[in-house]
Amino acid sequence: MGAIADGDRRALEVIYARHASWLVIRLTRRCADQAVVDEAVQDTFVAIWRTARTWTGKGEVAAWIWGIGIRRLLDLLRKRPHVVSPTLEPTMVSAEEQVLLGVEYGELGRALDTLSPELRAVVQATVLDGLTTREAGKLLGIPAGTVKTRMMRAKSLLREELA
Repeated sequence: MGAIADGDRRALEVIYARHASWLVIRLTRRCADQAVVDEAVQDTFVAIWRTARTWTGKGEVAAWIWGIGIRRLLDLLRKRPHVVSPTLEPTMVSAEEQVLLGVEYGELGRALDTLSPELRAVVQATVLDGLTTREAGKLLGIPAGTVKTRMMRAKSLLREELA
């Protein structure tokens, strides 16, 4: 990231090669319009080029990139709210998804499977993707209050299932 901050285009190419494919996959699971996803990915790497100096070095670069990417997608979806089509089924398994699959096939995974698709979508957006209630509402096309209500219901059902 330091090299990118210093204007090294080759460093940006390396970051792109390492991270673009999983970013496309994760954004595609949240938006069915491939043109919007492609634009969000492009905007993400332009933002990385422009703001590399803001990365503090704490945490994973991938998490920082995901934060930029999901917010770029949300910005685009605000302009075109009719293209939102979140799905929960992965189309390809990334390294990150492999870790999550380990959780999914355990007790927690079985409990999550008992939730309705609407409740699972809220859990995914807020817990797994780290979106705020407002951002999750925009992504899912529902009011923030509905996100809160569904999350409370999901937590209650998961507690019952895991007890």
